[in-house]
Amino acid sequence: MSGPRRDPDLVRPYVRTDGRVRADPDVRLETVVIAASGTAEGLGADARRVMGLFDRSMGGGLAVADIAAALEFPPSTVRILVSSLIDEGLLTRPVAADEDQPQTDLLQEVLRGLRALV
Repeated sequence: MSGPRRDPDLVRPYVRTDGRVRADPDVRLETVVIAASGTAEGLGADARRVMGLFDRSMGGGLAVADIAAALEFPPSTVRILVSSLIDEGLLTRPVAADEDQPQTDLLQEVLRGLRALV
């Protein structure tokens, strides 16, 4: 008879998330996050693994789904981990600047022009 199975991948999601059971509703699988400045001291092993992915991305952003795939964690767990890291100020979501957005009138004019071509 063998002893209990000691597989590190059999860690329950609530253990990985320090008991947190819900992510911020704005953190979805397609949400892109980037590393913010800050210290990763005092983080759990899984949060450090998430932050380690940004060392290799060279300042680029990663989607939550990409993080889940790279770490082979359940997407729901990664959403909670990312949400916690955002709350701690270690990750951030890029925000589009309002002045860079095209005017609605211009977009409607382009749409009319495209429909006229068809």
